[in-house]
Amino acid sequence: MTRAVRKHVWVLSLAVLLALLLAATKIIQPSFGASGLESVARAALPFAFATAGMAVVVIVGGIDLSVASMMAVCAVTAAVLMERMAGVPALLIVLAAGLLMGAINGALIVLTRVPDIVVTLAMLFAWEGAALLILETPGGAVADWLEAGIRGSFPFGGLPKALLVTVICVAVVWVPVRRARLGLSIYAVGSDERAAFRSGVSVGWTKVAAYAICGLFCAFGGLSLAALTGIGEPVPGPYLLASVAAVVLGGVVLGGGKGGLLGPIIAVFILRIIRTILT
Repeated sequence: MTRAVRKHVWVLSLAVLLALLLAATKIIQPSFGASGLESVARAALPFAFATAGMAVVVIVGGIDLSVASMMAVCAVTAAVLMERMAGVPALLIVLAAGLLMGAINGALIVLTRVPDIVVTLAMLFAWEGAALLILETPGGAVADWLEAGIRGSFPFGGLPKALLVTVICVAVVWVPVRRARLGLSIYAVGSDERAAFRSGVSVGWTKVAAYAICGLFCAFGGLSLAALTGIGEPVPGPYLLASVAAVVLGGVVLGGGKGGLLGPIIAVFILRIIRTILT
């Protein structure tokens, strides 16, 4: 048990810090309660998904500057499709689009051998343009069940729905990957790309897969963004720098190979709580 505590000491420290900040918020703002916590969880939802995606590519040794633009593409796609067809097929199409965009980013990085930061910076503008082609101005509609799924809290325990959605979506995607060979390959490539290659790891495919997972998380982020606003917004939000800050605060090493997703997710809520205290 002591070994497990030492291994996850940074994540545990972040959890303690989050609890202290919540207590401080209650003292500073006595009216802060279940509704305030629900509001924080709802506002943190797109940031959490952007951070999860960024964390995966940082662990593999890269970076993706196009996360906010991919979220915008997914948000407007969801708003346009849900206005014209059933919600579930539209949701699946959006998730597939996010996966494809991330895979395209990864494939370009692997095939061109251009640094990640340069390729994803270029793709940032490409995906921004794609979002504007899909929807020139804010509009569209979102399925009622999607909006209801992230608003409010459960009667038992006052657990915010948005928090549960974050935990379930991240766990469903990341836990199987982390326990599979792909997860080991992602950490191996991030730790030492040459050593991973000599060990038989397909470095190129691993990077493409990592960026595809990032795109999938961005799709979740775009869906949550559309659910929050009720429409599609083609202009990217302030998720890029916020996701990088949360990844670093969450204990993921920028050089790759170390870290996880739990720490960065907790860091997102810490940053949102600090903003609540300051405002």
